[in-house]
Amino acid sequence: MKTNKRTVWFLTLLSLVAVISIYYVKKEAPMPFDGIAIFTKETKDATKLLEKDGKSEEVKPVFAESYIFQDMRMEVRNERSEMVEQLTTKMTSSDYSAEQKNEIFNEIADLRKISSTEALMEMQIQALGYPEVFVRAEDERVNVTVLSTESHSPKMAAEITQYIMSSWDGAQTVKVDFAETKE
Repeated sequence: MKTNKRTVWFLTLLSLVAVISIYYVKKEAPMPFDGIAIFTKETKDATKLLEKDGKSEEVKPVFAESYIFQDMRMEVRNERSEMVEQLTTKMTSSDYSAEQKNEIFNEIADLRKISSTEALMEMQIQALGYPEVFVRAEDERVNVTVLSTESHSPKMAAEITQYIMSSWDGAQTVKVDFAETKE
């Protein structure tokens, strides 16, 4: 395929203009929150001004329960990735027959399927109106923990249980726990 020198130069120039324009647009409109901005001189000066005016506010530690769910998700993800790594090591080993390797491959596929189904269930339950949800499947049992700002009722638990039982083929028993936020 022959290309004109003019075409190549035009495309090169066009891409250069695009890169430079994106750079200048980002430079003029920076991100709304920059983590480094916490340590700048302006914020230190503002803190000193508040202290001089006698308006020093009580500092309260901030802790959101939803971070606990993130930690639990990370633990499950790490646990499963270790299992997948071990199974992959077994699968690449020459000590196992083709049938055993096929079973190991199916186990890896099942682990990935469970992880994706848990994530899908979390999104679907959040769509039902619950702000934060953690779903964990163990064998045929599904544990659901819901972070709720309102008081919970058996009707809410039954709704979640019914949804999971109808959507998830492998769920034999469903346990729903509610954790209330401290607001």
